[in-house]
Amino acid sequence: MHPELFQLPIVHVTVKSYGTMMVIGFVLAVLLMRRLMKGQGENPENIVNLALYALIAGVIGARIMYVVDYWPNYRDDPLSVLAVWQGGLVYLGGVILAVAMVLIYLFARRLPVRMYLDVLSIGLMLGLSFGRIGCFLNGCCFGKVTDGPLGVRFPYGSPAYLNQVFPDLGRNRAEPLLELPAEYFGYLGEDGQWYPVEKDAVKLQAPLKPRRLLTDEQLEQVTRGPCQARPVHPTQLYSSANAALLFLILYLFWRFAGRSRPGTTFSLMFILYGCARFGLEMLRNDNPFLYDKWWVIYQGGTESQNLGLYMAALGTAFLIFFWVRGRKRA
Repeated sequence: MHPELFQLPIVHVTVKSYGTMMVIGFVLAVLLMRRLMKGQGENPENIVNLALYALIAGVIGARIMYVVDYWPNYRDDPLSVLAVWQGGLVYLGGVILAVAMVLIYLFARRLPVRMYLDVLSIGLMLGLSFGRIGCFLNGCCFGKVTDGPLGVRFPYGSPAYLNQVFPDLGRNRAEPLLELPAEYFGYLGEDGQWYPVEKDAVKLQAPLKPRRLLTDEQLEQVTRGPCQARPVHPTQLYSSANAALLFLILYLFWRFAGRSRPGTTFSLMFILYGCARFGLEMLRNDNPFLYDKWWVIYQGGTESQNLGLYMAALGTAFLIFFWVRGRKRA
């Protein structure tokens, strides 16, 4: 976990790893899509404009879905909703709003919708493969506890660490995964002093002690001792590898079969990503389970799992329709 890369001198602006990886992924995706559209005889500037609109809509949609999922964390500080650079995006929410924006733009400009959607789906997976590395560096989107060789330990105070030391009622877990002594919980007084709780029975009702206030002995305990985080699946890197693989599959499909049937590459992206996201969610440990909502297909699954099922079903219908429709340019 390395949420901050470096600080710019003079202006003292901190460069965040999450945003940096998003920018790298976006730039590489745009360069690739420009090249692909130029090869199709289209004005490459259209894809640049479209990508910018899709990026803005995607970030807004992803943030909205995250805030809806975790609204209690923002109720007392609504302005923190705008702090996108700190992480906290639900990718599928971004896809939904970005696709809507893309369709509006393409229809308004009377551009070949299916051709552009195909190329955008390829660039989307390339960009996501870098964006998920940003998730890993930021510490969000973490996985379940594992004893396997791929397990990683996140540092004290990280989202994964907090998840382990507190109950997670959203995932039906009433007890912490990692037991800490009561001295790690308490309150910061107005005098700047730390006041730990006195009883284990009430410790989980208090905040975790800030890392900067830990004693040398406590630092040793949380970095190399029994109070360090338990290893978890690096689901962010799994997701990055998955996106890179889907990018390769979609590009090869588009190159050898998809161009003759516009819309099929985009449809295939919906199917593959929806199924992959459903599976990856089984290894993640950050999203709450859903019950008794009218739109939920998989009761007890996460929001992303249910949206993944809808994506796969919709993609299958699109794929059949576009494959039969064939070479028409709409």
